[in-house]
Amino acid sequence: MRSIVKLATPVAAAALLLTACGGTTGGSTEEPSAGASSGSSCPEGLSIGFFGALTGPDANLGVNIRNGVDLAVTQHNAQDGACQVALEEYDSQGLPDQATGLATQAVRDENVLGVVGPAFSGESRVADPIFAEAGLVGITPSATNPSLAEQGWETFFRVLGNDATQGPAAASYITGTLGKQKVYVVDDASEYGKGLADLVRADLGAAKVKDNTVQKGQTDFSAVVADIRATGADAVFFGGYYAEAGLLAKQMRDAGLTSEQVAFVSDDGAKDNGFVTAAGQAAAEGTVFTCPCLPPDQAEGTFVQDYTDAYGTAPATYSAEGFDAANILLDGIADGSTTREDLLEFVKGYDEAGVTKQLTFDDKGEPSEISVWAYKVEGGQIVADQEIPAS
Repeated sequence: MRSIVKLATPVAAAALLLTACGGTTGGSTEEPSAGASSGSSCPEGLSIGFFGALTGPDANLGVNIRNGVDLAVTQHNAQDGACQVALEEYDSQGLPDQATGLATQAVRDENVLGVVGPAFSGESRVADPIFAEAGLVGITPSATNPSLAEQGWETFFRVLGNDATQGPAAASYITGTLGKQKVYVVDDASEYGKGLADLVRADLGAAKVKDNTVQKGQTDFSAVVADIRATGADAVFFGGYYAEAGLLAKQMRDAGLTSEQVAFVSDDGAKDNGFVTAAGQAAAEGTVFTCPCLPPDQAEGTFVQDYTDAYGTAPATYSAEGFDAANILLDGIADGSTTREDLLEFVKGYDEAGVTKQLTFDDKGEPSEISVWAYKVEGGQIVADQEIPAS
């Protein structure tokens, strides 16, 4: 099982926990490790945040992550001598217009040392500059717009590949693995959905037959379906989230565009059981999703069983990535980094094994290990299909 504090021996781990948290045993006078902050005791009220949708139409994705973060905090706090850490939740509903107030709330709470999130790219665009100005480190497990890493935000990190990898992988899967030659591309006009769809469009080249854009919250896709039929497309790629993706797939199938005639391919934002619910099992069957995320059942150690025992359901999209992101922050606190400045420096130098991958970052906050997987709906369940080779 992965140790929350990663040291050479359990004895060393115990010594560091006691030192960082101000504990003593048998008159021990152990000095803080070289990586610890100058303060050798645990300040009261330490917390980390989760920032993302817990309510609203895209809440499933946020809850998956929040549960992973909550599990990490619970396991950390159960360690003998650990500095106790609370979890603060910032429910953005996935809406950029909620992000300013929530980000301001987080930075004003001096007890919040770091944040897991924001979960979505649109809210990240708003919240991350506020975090950067305040020196509050944020590690996103799911925001994949490539440009987020290009803004010069010193506090920005993510634990998964961005859409500059996912877009080409999706295009390659559609034309190569599926053998499709006429692809109709739709996006939901969001920072994430349009950004990813544009990358797919570029890599499809001549295989793209037409573009279209819908809106978040739209429910009637009859005009889009008619246009798909008119183009003779043999595949549709949808860039966006599961609520709209599911309804579009349902209306396509209800109109007689079968999965044999027109494949339906979407992305990590749609890779959720909410898609199956919105589409209905029959219409969802055979849908393909791409995701720069590890299949949850392949996470290392006891994560899958621990998560299932804690929440009564198996981990889903980004649960393991949320767990990894939280543990980076918690490892820093255990190492004595109990100020925002110290924790940011700790994260910059992090290089340890998580449950999804080896976790270390370049100077833009991007991870060193990247993979993209294809998933399929089979029997009403989303299952891993294959890792898509890098192009």
